[in-house]
Amino acid sequence: MSVSNSQASAVSPPAILDIEASGFGLGSYPIEVGFVQPCGQAWCSLVKPLDDWQHWDPNAAAVHNITRDQLQQRGRSPLEIVDVLNERLHGMVVYTDAWAHDYTWLNRLYEAADRSPSFKLESLRSLLTDSDAARWHDVKRRVALSTGLVRHRASADARLLQQTWLALRQNDGRAAA
Repeated sequence: MSVSNSQASAVSPPAILDIEASGFGLGSYPIEVGFVQPCGQAWCSLVKPLDDWQHWDPNAAAVHNITRDQLQQRGRSPLEIVDVLNERLHGMVVYTDAWAHDYTWLNRLYEAADRSPSFKLESLRSLLTDSDAARWHDVKRRVALSTGLVRHRASADARLLQQTWLALRQNDGRAAA
């Protein structure tokens, strides 16, 4: 049975979450959380660090271009952020391309708010075939160039991942037609 282009384009994309952090390893913490829902609606917020969240890696800062001052001035509290996440992602399976890191940072955020997630976080890799995985980086690069999604920030990264997944599905639909 073949899949038409209209059927391929009707596939509902997954919800995607991305987290920017103060660095990697022990002591690192989330500094920005963003997601895009299956309908395409995106949300993003800077995280105001707790007093004991002190780790800061200048190499990570050079990638995301977020300053500690920005976090203090424009960041929301962990409680405010997890309340939005729980409300907008309730009951969903939400995917990330860096599950081990994002799970740890998300957990740190929820622990700080004394809350539990109302959604499940899974690895984006679980949605990909081996063929998808082999093509992922090339397709992602093409999508980034064609859409202008090159800013390394949480919601832009989440949208890029979702658009890459859609591009893979659309390519599968054309190949099967």
